[in-house]
Amino acid sequence: MNNDTTILLVGHGSRNPAGNAQIEHFAEQWRARQPHWRIVICFIEHADILLDDGLDRAADSVQRVIVLPFILNAAGHVKMELPAAIARARKRHPHVRFECARHLGMGPAVLSVLKAQLAAQMAQLDHPDPKTTGVVLLGRGSSDAGANGELAKMARWMFEDSDHELVDLAFTSITWPRLETVVQRQVRLGMTQVCVLPVYLFTGVLMDRIQAQVARLRHQYPQLSIALGTHFGFDEGIFALVDQRVRDLGGDQGLLECDGCKYRRAAEAEHLHDHSHTHLPASHGHMHVHAHVNHA
Repeated sequence: MNNDTTILLVGHGSRNPAGNAQIEHFAEQWRARQPHWRIVICFIEHADILLDDGLDRAADSVQRVIVLPFILNAAGHVKMELPAAIARARKRHPHVRFECARHLGMGPAVLSVLKAQLAAQMAQLDHPDPKTTGVVLLGRGSSDAGANGELAKMARWMFEDSDHELVDLAFTSITWPRLETVVQRQVRLGMTQVCVLPVYLFTGVLMDRIQAQVARLRHQYPQLSIALGTHFGFDEGIFALVDQRVRDLGGDQGLLECDGCKYRRAAEAEHLHDHSHTHLPASHGHMHVHAHVNHA
């Protein structure tokens, strides 16, 4: 990596200061692993240094900025807010080349991390039998159906790569099903143990909520053994993944989610964004459906 390049690590941001502090600690560890890289951080929300400020700081005295969305699922923040912020930064810094790496995503690297988490939880149980142990992948939840579908894909991969008869997904907020509903279903289907795998990089308000949920479930189902995992942002696999995201830049691999999509380009040319991002009335909640629609 040349000295004229800055890597901007973009975290989501948490109302819990401990969550943001962990991302800062991750950046410190990443710098130690990559001493020749200039790595700075900013956040999308709930922090002092947000996108515009972070992009300006990253662009100071360099010719190139690599933006890395430190986010598992690509929803509105990655698809809309981040591209808009980068477009503004390009106008403010016309002599700086801004490139955006892909977000972390739900791929084989994260699956490997989750499998290791599951193995550790199974080792905590008195009877680690996958036939009677249900698995729940627990994500944050999004108003973007595509982002939720990424967790569904991960649950399917986990099911096909294990001997567990039940691998379900649940969400902590915004969308459904919730953890309580899924655990109830697994008990009805004969599970005597459940492993809950939070699909979170770092701690935060929602991780605190998950611990409270599991405490209530243990009280509600005293006959059920529940093993609870934790966030995994400091896993070796995550450090390897961010390294790979930076090194993969080049050609279409440097595109943002939805960049290059002909429907997005046509919509932006008409000052629209129907591709198809459908917002239901407020009475239905804020549902953001992201699908490529054939307009022919």
